[in-house]
Amino acid sequence: MNIILSRDSQLRVMENTVANAEKYFGQFCSLLASYTRKTARLRDKADQLVKQLIDFANTETPELRATVRDFAEDLAKVQDYRQAEVERLETKVINPLKLYGAQIKQTRTEIKKLKRVQNNEIKQLEKLEKLRQKSPSDRQMISQAETSVQRASADASRTTRQLEETVDAFQRQKLQDLQKIFSDFVTIEMVFHAKAVEVYSSAFQTLENYDPERDLQDFRAKMKGVYGRHTAQPLADSNPPPPVPWPLASQSAPSATREQRTDEEVSGDSSVEEAPVEDIRGQGLHT
Repeated sequence: MNIILSRDSQLRVMENTVANAEKYFGQFCSLLASYTRKTARLRDKADQLVKQLIDFANTETPELRATVRDFAEDLAKVQDYRQAEVERLETKVINPLKLYGAQIKQTRTEIKKLKRVQNNEIKQLEKLEKLRQKSPSDRQMISQAETSVQRASADASRTTRQLEETVDAFQRQKLQDLQKIFSDFVTIEMVFHAKAVEVYSSAFQTLENYDPERDLQDFRAKMKGVYGRHTAQPLADSNPPPPVPWPLASQSAPSATREQRTDEEVSGDSSVEEAPVEDIRGQGLHT
């Protein structure tokens, strides 16, 4: 009987291990999927801002036009990096967490099998005890019952050992995966933010170098109807910028694709229910 109690204690530990993994890994998957969707929507909103900046630049004087254009290009670069962040989160963080659903289901099936075997062992023991009490002199029936108990105990011992190995492997894999998944998460975030800081530094310098006085002089001259050297005409270079929206020189193919996103997609963040992760595109800047 002590062996049976020991097996029952082992079974409870195994069940708790699997139940905790199911609960918390499921929550991790849900929260990180939401995190990724919100990051994708932030990227979409920034794309809209880039477009508005370009539209605005086209209505302004040459100095401001060039400054805003360069600033918009830098902002678009950051969104390319954010797109890569979204894709990597989906591949290296969310997908591995999704795999635990099948693993947990399989382990639960093995635990149920052990429960059936243990119940059979207890049933055979109870049957033997009843025979000893009701028919203590019937050695043949008692011997058959003892044989059944031995078989049930052997089956329970074998099944327990197998389940121990299964749960041990499950726990080892869970710990290793937890370490790798969150290490990948932190690495992805660090890479994005490091590159974003670099580009934002360039954008900041672009804005710092802007001299409003030159545009102000141009505006005053225009107000007086006297056009000097600086007028609100297109930039005087050999290749004047094309009509708005012109393609950003540093914007990659994913940025161009994002500009074609429908208004319905980019307005989806107003709803309480978030769009599925599947709206994350397969194209992005790989760094």
